[in-house]
Amino acid sequence: MVWPPVTMATQHPDNASVPWWRQDAFIPTQDEIDELLLLFQELPIDEYMWDWEGKYVDEAVGEKLFSRAQEFFHKKPLGEEVHLTYRIPAWDSGRTHRAARAFMNILSLGDLAKEIGLPRPPVTEMFLPLTTSAEQPIEALRAFRETADEHRSVFHQKREDEHHLYDRTFVTPLVEDIDSLFGIEKILAPYWQQLISEGKNLRERGQRIFLARSDPAMNSGLVPAVLAVRAALSAADTLAERMGFAVHPILGTGSLPFRGSVNPTYTKTFLDQYAGTRTYSIQSAFRYDYRLEDVRRALTEIRDEAPRRSVQRISSADLQKLRELADLFVTCWKPAIEAMAPLINQVARFIPPRRERLLHIGLFGYSRGIGAVKLPRAIGFTCAFYSLGVPPELIATGRGLKAAKEKNLLPLLERHYPALRADLQHAGKFLNRENLDLLARDSEAFREVKTDVTAIEEILGVTLGPEKPHHIIHRNITSTIFQRLHGAPDPEAIERDIVEAGTIRCSLG
Repeated sequence: MVWPPVTMATQHPDNASVPWWRQDAFIPTQDEIDELLLLFQELPIDEYMWDWEGKYVDEAVGEKLFSRAQEFFHKKPLGEEVHLTYRIPAWDSGRTHRAARAFMNILSLGDLAKEIGLPRPPVTEMFLPLTTSAEQPIEALRAFRETADEHRSVFHQKREDEHHLYDRTFVTPLVEDIDSLFGIEKILAPYWQQLISEGKNLRERGQRIFLARSDPAMNSGLVPAVLAVRAALSAADTLAERMGFAVHPILGTGSLPFRGSVNPTYTKTFLDQYAGTRTYSIQSAFRYDYRLEDVRRALTEIRDEAPRRSVQRISSADLQKLRELADLFVTCWKPAIEAMAPLINQVARFIPPRRERLLHIGLFGYSRGIGAVKLPRAIGFTCAFYSLGVPPELIATGRGLKAAKEKNLLPLLERHYPALRADLQHAGKFLNRENLDLLARDSEAFREVKTDVTAIEEILGVTLGPEKPHHIIHRNITSTIFQRLHGAPDPEAIERDIVEAGTIRCSLG
């Protein structure tokens, strides 16, 4: 059995380019089955995350997989050699219809597996987004078991008919804010203890945790997100060792530095930065915005190298200092983003969709936000800033560095964020200083970003700005986008420019 999976493909729609197996960049729901099969068959992908939270879902995933690729799954059984994992909706007792459908889908797939003679149920794990307490995964797992009881009472004669699902099904917390990441032991300790008290054998498979990287950055800034993940990796590893089993962290990352820097050109850097991670999310930009041979090479390297890297344990004293350090950046980040929100939402309207995701408004919508403002989701948020030529990695970072220097915390920062210079230099190649100057004329928030740029260059000894011809072309395109936004809007032209710029930087956002 391949456990834990190392490379996990997700449905995050951050690709700018057309996937190598399609004629256009948009992937409709009905084609995601084909995508799943192609990725398993053509790339070193161990796991595919099926998203029931933020998008529309093909609920016939199991039947279609086995009917279209029976021979493949005979050689590589689903649930053993390759894995399908559901991201269920965030646990909210008032809105459970999508979770109920996911539960019944897992149970019906278990029935299908028995009918066609598979050795184990195809889906035995659910990722629970926006987890902030142990009660949420405990309640979700309890609800699944109650649903399974009803399913058994209607469709099965004996309790033993579903004991395999009771024993094997886990709910894995997906932690998405820096407060919860820094305090992750408060979530994991009672949750894991509850699983042990229910007779779960945690030593057999260990426990997975899912650490977000994009949403913490959007809500708190680049540096706090990185430090919070490092703290969570250390705390989870220490706790699991104390409780007597292994922990297998999953890291949810995108290709650009703001969302994690996990891309085919950056493998050694992010493997070192997030040492101890056992599963990396491989999002659409990683798969479709780089040459296919580079994607295969990078995935093979991740498979080989990630299991060899051990987490860096952090002392209690340093954990406290890391939190203090993160707060220096958060203090500058949140008011800046609140002030910039109207412009970001304006630009985000022109970003073309890549999947059939749920909207942020209406009956089935949900949104992310900071303070009193609503924002696009992380991909659109990142894309909007890059499309203006103001990479979000730079915002508040210079001011945070100045404050850290004054408190003599820079050595601690560089020890736990070794990729800091590389991340900022990469993002800085897409800085458009002319646009920033124009934005700063009427906005105090953007004037502060100018001070961020100066401070980053002075404190870290780096130069931000275009370096190669394609960076200059990107700068010119973002100038065009800026001018189009301030003239008579031409939605098709703005969308075309946004995609062209995204193609150059190998990710929409």
